[in-house]
Amino acid sequence: MAPRITKIESTEFAFPLEDVGTDGAGFNIVYDPGETTHRKLFGLKIHTDTGITGEYVGGNSPAAAQINMFADYLIGRNPLHRERHWSEIKRALRKYDRMGMGPIDIALWDFAGKYHDAPLHELLGTYRTKLPAYASTYHGDENGGLDSPAAFADFAEECLDRGYPGFKIHGWGGDDASRDVDREVETVHAVGDRVGDDMDLMLDPACELETFADALRVGRACDEQGFYWYEDPFRDAGTSQFAHQKLGQKLSTPILQTEHIRGLEIHTDFIANGATDFVRADPEYDAGITGAMKVARVAEGFGLDVEYHAPGPAQRHCLAATRNANYYELALVHPDAPNPVAPVYADGYSDYIDTIDADGCVQVPTGPGLGVTYDWQFIESHATGDVHTYE
Repeated sequence: MAPRITKIESTEFAFPLEDVGTDGAGFNIVYDPGETTHRKLFGLKIHTDTGITGEYVGGNSPAAAQINMFADYLIGRNPLHRERHWSEIKRALRKYDRMGMGPIDIALWDFAGKYHDAPLHELLGTYRTKLPAYASTYHGDENGGLDSPAAFADFAEECLDRGYPGFKIHGWGGDDASRDVDREVETVHAVGDRVGDDMDLMLDPACELETFADALRVGRACDEQGFYWYEDPFRDAGTSQFAHQKLGQKLSTPILQTEHIRGLEIHTDFIANGATDFVRADPEYDAGITGAMKVARVAEGFGLDVEYHAPGPAQRHCLAATRNANYYELALVHPDAPNPVAPVYADGYSDYIDTIDADGCVQVPTGPGLGVTYDWQFIESHATGDVHTYE
């Protein structure tokens, strides 16, 4: 008989990040000695009548709210019919950003891998099992960490010594830092002068720059230093096809966009209209592994590379099955603060700064499904009390 979904459980939990606070506006996490920030995530389980459970840990509160809108639809249905469920839920969430699709789809893929006793990259079609990684930094701070261009250059050199082949700068944010273009430009030059001959360098202002003029000025600094890409520069929030097409026409540094748009069709339009050079995809943000792989295949059809956003086991499997991709994002790293990833793995899986091997690579999990063992004792002991069960 075909398998059936019997129950879905979603558990919100929180974990502490020591010596981590936020910048002036309160949105970017930064190094802040003595402060503790608590990050909330969700542990998701999809139970089936086979005794096999699909699992995923991640997500956010908006995604959990959307899961609450469609979880009942899945009860009693075949967990292997991912494409059908993807299409139905996509339509059901047509008025929203569809962030809730990602965690569910990833958990369904985890079930499929366990059901077929294969790692997900084999179900997707393996291209590689070692993934070159770049160090992706915390945002700049004012607290003695990444607080100057020289500090970023020092940390880039440290990451080079660790074996990282690439380094991405997240500059300053906050109430007025978006106008601090001088320091952003100085950082590009400081890092480029220090390690530019030995590392691929990227810059991600994370939509902090307020004007096209600022984005152009910082981009020209990237041109002078031969940066690998320039990502999400200004306050359109990474969504304007026209603005990024125009910016790309005036720079030689390739533009990387599409982290902040949702949906296969919008990604396709961004590519077709020449509004990005590299394409962003994220299995959590882009409607799951199903959605992220659709984006990757569209990019391949246009002859472009896709770069997966953020670290995690789902990202590793997607990258392992994608020819037209270059790097795994090891984020966020800092010389004095921990990577803000949850300690939810009971099997040694890690996305901390010391994860890479001697070749600057991370490995793809080899076990069935996502290939990781979640520490449910930790998750449940740190639960906030927000638990939803659908059956």
